[in-house]
Amino acid sequence: MEQVVQNQDYQNYKNMNTDNNYGYHTHEIQKGILGEFSKIEEEFEELKDAYNQTDPIMILCECSDLIGAIKHYVNQQFNIELDDLIKFNNKTEQAFKIGKR
Repeated sequence: MEQVVQNQDYQNYKNMNTDNNYGYHTHEIQKGILGEFSKIEEEFEELKDAYNQTDPIMILCECSDLIGAIKHYVNQQFNIELDDLIKFNNKTEQAFKIGKR
């Protein structure tokens, strides 16, 4: 019985979005340019779509893609690394913990 349920779940998943031309997504999402803000917008729109589909694996993939888009953006636009942003974010979190910025 469990195998039948798993097979049915797989078929349901496999049949998702087969009636559109948007791949994993439920609607068209404009492509951005890597290293530009438009790529961050694209990845965020894809993340929102994954969230609306309640697909946790897809959400994680889109989170990863969003981080990549941010990484390339800050490097190309400001010549800094993602690690620099993370260090600043850690300082911001600490400031909020102590209530002073």
